[in-house]
Amino acid sequence: MKITVDSRKPADSPADLLAVIVAKITDPKKRLTPRLAAINRALGGGLSDVVTNGDFRGGSAQTLLLYPGSNSLRAKRVLFVGLGDEKENDLNALRVAAGTVSRQASAKKAPKVVLAVPSVKGISAEAMCQALAEGAVLAAYRFDRYREKPKEPERPVETLAISIERAGDLRSARAGARAGVILAESQNIARDLSNEPGNAMTPIALAHAAQKVAKEVGLRVRVMDVPELKRRKMGAILAVGGGSANPPRMIVLEHNAPRGRKKTGKKPPTLCFVGKGITFDSGGISIKPSGGMEEMKHDMSGAATVVGTLRACALLDIPHHVVGVIAAAENMPSGTAYRPGDVVTAMSGKTIEVLNTDAEGRVVLADALHYARKEYSPLAMVDLATLTGACMVALGKWATGLFSNDDDLTERLRRAGEESGERVWPLPLWEDHKKAIRSDVGDIKNTGGREAGASTAAAFLSNFVGDTPWVHLDIAGTGWSGKTSSYQKKGATGVGVRMLLQMLRGWEE
Repeated sequence: MKITVDSRKPADSPADLLAVIVAKITDPKKRLTPRLAAINRALGGGLSDVVTNGDFRGGSAQTLLLYPGSNSLRAKRVLFVGLGDEKENDLNALRVAAGTVSRQASAKKAPKVVLAVPSVKGISAEAMCQALAEGAVLAAYRFDRYREKPKEPERPVETLAISIERAGDLRSARAGARAGVILAESQNIARDLSNEPGNAMTPIALAHAAQKVAKEVGLRVRVMDVPELKRRKMGAILAVGGGSANPPRMIVLEHNAPRGRKKTGKKPPTLCFVGKGITFDSGGISIKPSGGMEEMKHDMSGAATVVGTLRACALLDIPHHVVGVIAAAENMPSGTAYRPGDVVTAMSGKTIEVLNTDAEGRVVLADALHYARKEYSPLAMVDLATLTGACMVALGKWATGLFSNDDDLTERLRRAGEESGERVWPLPLWEDHKKAIRSDVGDIKNTGGREAGASTAAAFLSNFVGDTPWVHLDIAGTGWSGKTSSYQKKGATGVGVRMLLQMLRGWEE
């Protein structure tokens, strides 16, 4: 989808579909804005008629499709899309509206779309156009490469011209739209990786996909195979991947990697993102029930987000050294699989008593977090993992669980989540939770039981971050969606890409 921004009169623009975003109309007798009034006149009063009759009031995602007929509009169709109550208008309302436009245009086989948007109080033209571009591109996403024919014959939007009211805002608005496209396309790449079936997206295939992205955008990439994992004594990831015919990999992506020490002798500050990359999770010896096991292809959603995030860092030229570390493994039952009761030694030297082989994500992250901390001495670390059903029960699909040892990093991510529409919710990480995963056999055990399962899982991870400011994001409930909404298709969400970039773009030490 090609997205442009201009300030021309929408009524004068030729299009297969003219989409007009309208804030909620609380008083039908109130005069329309000049731009809406011009479109209404071109429609022969069509908009004012339906507003007066109460058929359209601009509620969130409410739509009204009109056909101009012989009137003076140059568009074949006019779609009015509600933005909702002006007091509640935020960036996500704009994403929802743009996603609604994108889906409706595709369904109507309208490849050329003009989108007329009003000025929104408290939101800059740049931020507005970024949100609109994100919503439109995210809504256009399809994963149909394994279908002989598309399920529903649709024609994707080819061009979307965003028409803003103030010509003086064009430069910043275009910059916002460009950023929005990059962010949404990077999130769609994360969706692609996560939606791939387990037989196609093995640990080695994930490494190849990361290498491909790195080559395209100029990232540094390194892939550690089994011999290197053994040399580095990464016993945790080797244990989890030991039951599969598809061997594990540790994948490292770097943006803006330093080429040498500065004159001061100090390395530039580094931020690390660590992703759980379980490309398929059968549960291992502690095998899962068969119902819903097909969704376990999404158990590498954290890794997919890291790939998408590093891609966006490169294309947006983020002025920081950003490192992505991915622990990729397949958790399968076999004669070589690790067993309940086993004790494995992580790269850090800590021993882990395995009580449940289905609590494998935290085990592979143990090596990834320790490697990131020791190799890069980061200013901050964030890991993303579809880690616990407990977090899904607690927060559902509406928020990602956040656990942290640093209040400042927590607040940065909380704000970034609100602005990006990818909300997080802080959950407790107490000393009691850390005590709950102490082992009688080894140093720690990989599960603390059912009670506070999300918090005890985070407590396990905390053993491998030292005093580095760290946030653990449990995306078990937000990593995939069971149904289609305004800009989210059923399947992988790619959650976290836009939030992490929002944090990075506003980062100050």
